[in-house]
Amino acid sequence: MYQLLLPKKRTDDVMKYHVFVVEDDVNINQILCTYLSNQGWEVASFTTGGEARQALSLHPHLWILDIMLPEVDGFQLIREIKADNPAVPVIFISARDADIDRIVGLEMGSDDYMSKPFMPEELVIRCRKLLQRVYEQALEPKNALHRLGDYDLDETTRQVSDAAGTIIDLTTREFDLLLMLARHQGQPLEREQILTGVWGLEYYGTDRVVDDLVRRLRKKMPALRLETLYAYGYRLVRT
Repeated sequence: MYQLLLPKKRTDDVMKYHVFVVEDDVNINQILCTYLSNQGWEVASFTTGGEARQALSLHPHLWILDIMLPEVDGFQLIREIKADNPAVPVIFISARDADIDRIVGLEMGSDDYMSKPFMPEELVIRCRKLLQRVYEQALEPKNALHRLGDYDLDETTRQVSDAAGTIIDLTTREFDLLLMLARHQGQPLEREQILTGVWGLEYYGTDRVVDDLVRRLRKKMPALRLETLYAYGYRLVRT
């Protein structure tokens, strides 16, 4: 049964996150690792997909992946990462700015996509927001259990189970969407509202990613009573 590996606080009150950077351009790799390390995080560097594949069992809190990598490309690597740990967050970075790459990345479970060139400071901000949302919120006391028809959602473990008690593997964004819907059962949510709540204020893409995420969630949870509100958004029926 999968559970998030939550970070620990160091003596200087900084969360001890482990971040893996997979980038074949040595100069870019070193720059990104320097900026990320300056946040107090433990950063490991890889320049080939093959090297990164050997480190899957180390279970970092965040992966940063280039798409075009020697030996094993980023798309194959994320397949193996998600097979090993479905909810670990992943950020794609790539010189390829094609919409299809963004869509494929989201479909495969990535949480963000940044096109090169970008400012290292922007990557740091996105990493910080993503880590806080996935891990630090899980450490906060809350009303952690939600009953969603045939499903149970536990905020503390970030797990969802069906009526038979079987754990449903959700990506980070899929869980974040479901959690947002669960906290607003019976309330209509606009696409823009969902976009901000799940992707954050820093996201500059279109709201089409919301529809794609909903489609993936419905596929994994067919009994979920999630209504489409035409030209508006979505609503999770209160049970």
